[in-house]
Order: sequence, then C-alpha cells, then structure tokens
Amino acid sequence: MLTLDPEEIRAAVRAALHEDIGGGDVTTLACIPPDAQAVATMNAREPVTLAGLAFAEIAFQDLSPNVRLRRLAQDGNAVAAGGGVLEIRGSARAILTAERVALNFVQRLSGVATATALHVAAIAGTRAAILDTRKTTPGWRRFEKYAVACGGGTNHRVGLFDLVLIKDNHLAALSGAAPNPVAAAVQRARQLYPDLRVEVEADTLEQVGLAADAGADIILLDNMPPATLREAVALINGRARTEASGGVTLHTIRAIAETGVDFISVGAITHSARAVDLGLDFA
Repeated sequence: MLTLDPEEIRAAVRAALHEDIGGGDVTTLACIPPDAQAVATMNAREPVTLAGLAFAEIAFQDLSPNVRLRRLAQDGNAVAAGGGVLEIRGSARAILTAERVALNFVQRLSGVATATALHVAAIAGTRAAILDTRKTTPGWRRFEKYAVACGGGTNHRVGLFDLVLIKDNHLAALSGAAPNPVAAAVQRARQLYPDLRVEVEADTLEQVGLAADAGADIILLDNMPPATLREAVALINGRARTEASGGVTLHTIRAIAETGVDFISVGAITHSARAVDLGLDFA
C-alpha cells in the first residue's frame, strides 16, 4: 500500500489554505471574536469509505496548533450516513477558516475510496483484484492512489518509472523489429531495466501468445469481451499474470472477473469518482 509522508500532506494542505484564505478570511475575522471557542464534528451524509483524514487534521492544526482532534473513524472504514468522522475542539476562527479545505480533501479522497470499495465488492469471491491507473488528477496521484488502497484496491505503477508497460503505440513505433515488435520490446526492457517487471498490452490473441512467449511478467488484455478473455487466460496458462482493461463498469466487472484474470484495472475509480457528501456541523 502506498504510504504518504506527513510533509507532502502538509505541503498540499498549506497550498490549499493559501489559495482559499488569501489575505484573510474576511467573514470570520469580521464576525467571530479572536478568543471564541467551538466544538464541531465532521459527519458523513451518505454511506462512504473514508480516506484523507490526515489532510483535514493538518488543515485545522495549521491554523491553530491548540485545536484538539478526535478521530471517530479511520481511513479505510465504512461509515454509514449520519456517522461521525472527526471531532474538532478549539478556536472557532480556525475551525471556520479551515472548514472548506478540510472537507474538500476528505470528500474527494473518500470519493475515490468509496468508488473503489464498490468495485471491490462487485468481484468478491473471484481471484481478481482491482487496480488503479495513471488517470489521476495532476498533482494528486499519490493521494488518489492512497485512497484507492483505503477502498481495498491495489496500486498499479505510480508513474512511468516503476514498471515497464509496453503499450500499442510502443509496439507501433517498433514496427518491423525482429523477430517481432513484442519480443524486441520485452528483450530491450529486460536488458536496460533488469530489476523491473515488464507488462505488455495485447489487443489480440496473437499478441497474447507473442507476449507470453517473450516472457512478459504481466499481459494486459485490452478491451476484450469475456469470451476472449477466457481464451487469453487459457492461452497464457500461468506463464504470466493477467490484467483486463478497457470499458470496465460496475455492470460488466463481475463477468470480467469470472474469466479468471488476476487483475482488473479501472480508470473510473480515480478519473470519474465524485466527491462524497460530508459536512461540518457545530455543536
């Protein structure tokens, strides 16, 4: 599971606070006495799988180190509608000013975790695991991949640097390479990056066979219907791990998982996850 450094969380939160506060929270400064104290609770207003509490905690504490926080749930927990998530006690000004930034982080990241958990539940009992992709919000990739893990998913490569993934355009650029583009690409990858896993995208059963024969560690079965996926899994016959990708929805994912693939990559759990409904209520 990808873990987040507190300093990278703090940097993101401080940038968000600066963006929101600018020269000052004029409403709170005008209306709320500097010594006013308050108690507030962050609550789920719909069923959610939680992620990102550390971002909210840092947002409140960055504005007032004396704020006292009590977690009512933990990242990765399923929280029912109406359930409490985080209790905040201290400066009313700090709580009011940090409120939106804190909620934005937790709502967005819990949205990713919740979407992931729904896909994980849909394939329960099969051998398949849910993978994320690089289809993430720019600058938020590590945060969103952390949220995927909170939802029970598995992190694929973090970026272009930690896994060799030979895709269709790489193979097209190697057209004419001997003995064939797939074998040539795998061989070159092994030579230059011997410690990295090598994955090959296959659009056809012919490419599946070439990738397996070339010794790929993982074969990405792209946009194949379930019947073809079954054929591909049989053709590979354990020589490589298998990943199904393309057009995956909650309606189709069970049939895909039942073909025997090892992984199913789902871009929608990051690029299309909606922010869940959380609120901050003063006592």
